[in-house]
Amino acid sequence: MADDKPLSGRVALVTGASRGIGAATAQALAAAGAHVVLTARSARDLEAVEESIHQAGGTATIAPMDLAESDSIARLANAISERWNQLDVLVINAALLPQLTPVTQIEQSAFNKALTLNVLATQALLANFDPLLKRAEAARVIGLTSSVGKDPRAYWGAYGATKAAFDNLLSAYAHEVERISETRVAIVDPGATRTQMRARAYPGEDPQTVKPPEEVAKRIVALVAEDFSSGVRIRVENSR
Repeated sequence: MADDKPLSGRVALVTGASRGIGAATAQALAAAGAHVVLTARSARDLEAVEESIHQAGGTATIAPMDLAESDSIARLANAISERWNQLDVLVINAALLPQLTPVTQIEQSAFNKALTLNVLATQALLANFDPLLKRAEAARVIGLTSSVGKDPRAYWGAYGATKAAFDNLLSAYAHEVERISETRVAIVDPGATRTQMRARAYPGEDPQTVKPPEEVAKRIVALVAEDFSSGVRIRVENSR
């Protein structure tokens, strides 16, 4: 295995891969040699990421879909199983940020959508891809979280609650698989990062004052190649 392609021969799935941290992570994994399956709702945006990967000499497959739709994850798992029979890397990045508001004013339908994508879809991803991960030699599951899941903040209650549940699911799964397989799970808090979600939450912030998604992606790729304790939580700090 070439030093510049440490993930050669591996298959990776990245959710929310159409932009931001997901797109940057997909590109970085492909640059490291992995074949990357890209999923998000926008086919056009996925095609742009796929094209950038191909132009850089990598390989990728797009799977446009809504993770919140019934059976969509099961269908994707079946498709990957038929083509590759295993999954080496699962990056759970897709997330929905509901409106920032006091707990007493949380809009129920928006909260339900966030719970469905951020929590229920996460459980479905773990359930459907667990067999494929266990077939890999040393599978890695990376979940992108937020500090508000661990440290509650005013007006962030809805999103924070979904991320607290997300963290709990991943941590429990990490403990469940660490003694019976080579699968290792890491929870990554990207910190302040230049994304559309960040811009929505902090509309007055100068985006140049926070790190680009590529810095987070670089840390994720390094983590995938590392041997670490399952369930570890890592925060990516600004390099400036």
